[in-house]
Amino acid sequence: MKKLNNLFLAVAFLFLFNGSKAQQWDGYFLTAAKNATSATLYDTTWAVYHTWTGLAGSTGYSSYLMPGGYLWRAAKATSGLPSGTPMGPICGRVTKHDYNGTLLWDYLITGTNFVSHHDIRPLPNGNVLAIVYERKTAAEVIAAGCTTYSLQMWPDKIIEIQPTGLTTGTIVWEWKSWDHLMQNTDPTKANYVTSLVDNPQLLNINYQAQSDWQHMNGVDYNPMLDQISFSSHNHDEWYIIDHSTTTAEAASHTGGFSGKGGDILYRWGNPIAYGAAGTTILNVTHDAHWADEFSTVPGRLCGYNNKGVSSSQSSADQIITSINGYNYTITAGTAYAPASYTSRKTVSGMYSSNEGGTQQLPNGNEIVCSPVPTGTVREFNSAGQLIYSHAGSGSKIKKYSACFINNTPPPIPTITENAAILTASAAASYQWYLNGQKIVGATSQNYTPTQSGNYVVRITDSNACVYQYSTTYIFTLSPTSIVEVNFSDKLTFYPNPTTGIINFSDASLYGKQFSIQVIDQAGKLVKTFYNASTIDISSMPNGNYFIQLTSPEGTATKQILLNK
Repeated sequence: MKKLNNLFLAVAFLFLFNGSKAQQWDGYFLTAAKNATSATLYDTTWAVYHTWTGLAGSTGYSSYLMPGGYLWRAAKATSGLPSGTPMGPICGRVTKHDYNGTLLWDYLITGTNFVSHHDIRPLPNGNVLAIVYERKTAAEVIAAGCTTYSLQMWPDKIIEIQPTGLTTGTIVWEWKSWDHLMQNTDPTKANYVTSLVDNPQLLNINYQAQSDWQHMNGVDYNPMLDQISFSSHNHDEWYIIDHSTTTAEAASHTGGFSGKGGDILYRWGNPIAYGAAGTTILNVTHDAHWADEFSTVPGRLCGYNNKGVSSSQSSADQIITSINGYNYTITAGTAYAPASYTSRKTVSGMYSSNEGGTQQLPNGNEIVCSPVPTGTVREFNSAGQLIYSHAGSGSKIKKYSACFINNTPPPIPTITENAAILTASAAASYQWYLNGQKIVGATSQNYTPTQSGNYVVRITDSNACVYQYSTTYIFTLSPTSIVEVNFSDKLTFYPNPTTGIINFSDASLYGKQFSIQVIDQAGKLVKTFYNASTIDISSMPNGNYFIQLTSPEGTATKQILLNK
């Protein structure tokens, strides 16, 4: 009987093991241990699939694969590091190797007053984003309105680098947190506001002021929206900013697709950081990023919450943001929604005192990396059940398909326009987007726009596993091409003429998603609104304008005279 019981247990164990393995997403884990010059791909049994050895510099924090097996790393510089930098994974270097280990790019990001640290993010256009500390003197800190700290500070910035040679590159875009400060303590100093909660687009310089002020540690890019997300260890928040700006606009409060320049578009996790009421959900956080478009939760903002459950238990959290076009809805004087996490995965014993990352997979599973103090990588199913756990070394561990790793990526697509028709460069398949949102059914090489806006196309290779996104194409519909369809007869824009305020009469629009484009006589798109029953164009010069409203009901266009 004992033998039969043992046999039953053995069979049950094999059944459970194989059932658990069957639930796993069939890909390869990328690990690159800190301070090592190697990287490894492991399969789901943790057998070695591929290795890189003798890499240029030791890994400083994160590593990523891009289509075709190109390995990018935030690596450690061996010289030229500035003195007095805060604690944290100082890197100072970005490297790129091909699948065979050949060094393709080795770029230093370090100087007397700056150094890269923590995370990088390779971009679809071949460039890379990097998080960088920049030194501010005590005098600069005090002049900026900081009353709680009076020594040198190392706030963060994000730069985009275009490789130009084996060891050279050009910084083509830059965003600085120092350009978006506020304080409500000293009206004689810079950045003064009377209310913190009424300015969530800015960072309170007196919140947790210290040398390592923000300690940003994760950066991600959304190619459909042309936006960047990042996380802050010391402020317990996730953020979103606009990347469609110029560097000059990124230093200001206007410009870009959002119209808000480099101001914070969205923040979440710790309302007290900007003076709002609400529950603090994030408690030490890493790896803020969007769930991949091909996951089962596309567009969610996700990350690792080191002390999300307790001081000794971490969680992998996801939220549905309050996105509204290129902006994010907030009620004045309150915190950004949601009030709590949308989804959370955790298990007893899952804890990382620092670092960590998550990844949302195409089958609904989620990878969770808990590297400190004992490196462990886990895989949860969509129900939150732990189906896999293994010792794994690395600040972030991601999973990639063999198809993604081994296939040459298609060229980055381009968009051309001819006779008001948009055409993507040749590829195996296509998907078009308007103002960051997927256009349902727009899966052909050509697309005929029905409204002005910002268009992106995504293509795939012949194996349907490697995809690339185009840069944004700004399309303006000619006034002579505007056609009113469907509900235009019953929709009224009033008053006309107007002094600036325009109302819309159709109550069937309430609660639905729609956009409003304001187009001047030259056919130039000058303003865009979303889901608004009333708009204000009083800031524009007097003259005739086309007001085009597009909704699930159809498209309506009227000519309005602005006469202030």
